[in-house]
Amino acid sequence: MDLRVSFSDKLKLGAKVIGHKVVQYKLGTGHTKELATKYGQLKGQQRRTVYDGEPYYSFEGIPFAQPPVGELRFRAPQPPSSWQGVRDCTYAREKPMQRNSITAAAEGSEDCLYLNVYAKRLESPKPLPVMVWIFGGGFQVGAASRELYGPDYFMKHDVLLVTINYRVGALGFLSLKDKALRIPGNAGLKDQIQALRWVKENIASFNGDPENVTVFGESAGGASTHILMQTEQARGLFHRAIVQSGSALCAWATQPDRKWPQRLGKELGYAGDLESEKELLEFFQQIPASKLAQYCNEIVTQEEQRDYEILAFAPVIEPYVGEDCVIPKSQQEQLSSAWGNSIPLIIGGTSFEGLFSYRTTLDDPLYMLSAFEAIIPKQVRDAIDKDELAEMVRKLKKSYFDDPERASMELYECLHMLSIKNFWHDIHRTLLARLAYATNLPTYLYRFDMDSSHFNHYRILKCGKKVRGVCHADDLSYLFYGVLSSKLDKNTPEYRTIERLVGMWTSFASTGDPNCEIIAPVKWDPLRPGGVEHCLNIADGLEFIALPESKQFLVWDSFYTRESLY
Repeated sequence: MDLRVSFSDKLKLGAKVIGHKVVQYKLGTGHTKELATKYGQLKGQQRRTVYDGEPYYSFEGIPFAQPPVGELRFRAPQPPSSWQGVRDCTYAREKPMQRNSITAAAEGSEDCLYLNVYAKRLESPKPLPVMVWIFGGGFQVGAASRELYGPDYFMKHDVLLVTINYRVGALGFLSLKDKALRIPGNAGLKDQIQALRWVKENIASFNGDPENVTVFGESAGGASTHILMQTEQARGLFHRAIVQSGSALCAWATQPDRKWPQRLGKELGYAGDLESEKELLEFFQQIPASKLAQYCNEIVTQEEQRDYEILAFAPVIEPYVGEDCVIPKSQQEQLSSAWGNSIPLIIGGTSFEGLFSYRTTLDDPLYMLSAFEAIIPKQVRDAIDKDELAEMVRKLKKSYFDDPERASMELYECLHMLSIKNFWHDIHRTLLARLAYATNLPTYLYRFDMDSSHFNHYRILKCGKKVRGVCHADDLSYLFYGVLSSKLDKNTPEYRTIERLVGMWTSFASTGDPNCEIIAPVKWDPLRPGGVEHCLNIADGLEFIALPESKQFLVWDSFYTRESLY
């Protein structure tokens, strides 16, 4: 994930951030509070929200699994050990070991399986709804930190917010075929499941309702949430889901076999038998975690990057079905029988997701702006011959340009196509599956379209201040108070959007219905089978409208057979 930004822009933003490395800050602390969990006593503290100084309780750095080090490196997480005395949970622990997006230095810790609990109140007549946040970052970077995902906006509502760490990169997603080695892959997803098990066992101690848990996440966190809705390992661990800017069906959410472990071994100097996974694993076990993090994406070739295969280590279809298997077969094969068809869902994305590719497209314009074939989904290309591919490219050009002979695209034409290719069409396919297989449960569709000149932080980091549009991850600025956030006047459109978005998300967590007083008189209806895909368009104003991107789906749908569409 490319987060390059000029130093002057960082200063203008007031950013205390270098990639994902942040400086800790405090928003005001109060007295400490002790409580008991299944594994031992812990101590948190009272903090206050940034706007109105409302008190809430913060418990950070709670272990939900044993440290995944030594023999547990790359393997499924194990339940945490109990401890004696009172564990200090008044401060955050280190992020998962990862490569800094700008400096290329490794940072974080291999001992990273901790979560944070933020509670509006620890006593109430009824236990509070629980919201569990899964961070995004392409399965390569990110952290459950208050500096990135501060709970302030949620703490105005009667909910518990839980933010969880999980392993990323090779440490979280190395996959080996040898069953005896017990490393089939997806350890990072298994970390998420272990965190949810901890929540089920312990959240009542924090005044949370273990029978009312909503999982939500963005980008890789959104795809993770949808994957968890598909896997039997997570059945019953949560009761509602919010999937933001991702889906289990996105091509980037499940990686093809490219002999990534062997490539990484060569990159790190392994000189042994590449066919011996046992020897390769022994080599990896001796390598410092920092080196594994630093080099795990160096092995992606330019050709693969141009084909939008940018992740070396991410979720995989596991090579064998073990007792902790998360992904036994393709996500598409699991759609009809997924247990998540029995829970309510909110799903959607931003109105210009493709701005995510702004920098990488500008860095390679001669290729990227003429690579029409690469825009056809790889899943489709792999199943057709050259003549069929040429015909699909002609269809695509004619649909977008009325000119089947068009040789190249303008930058923004390309980025709008990538919005559909990398995000929106797979969200659409997910909706088709929901309407077919989850007929008795509501599916709410949204489109985040709040185009602020100064508060869409990810777009500013990614594209600079002159570019406009609502980029991938721009919605995060309106859900969480972070190190790039500024305190807003309450009469601004940006503050109103925070109030509405958090109000809808917490209402959904409480009742399964996002409609609430803050958005009245607008009514957000769930999708209806056979009808137009209507969405709540979230901008300075709210509108319930036909999804503007739907007209583009016709040509993209035509690339698939009916059986392979969803």
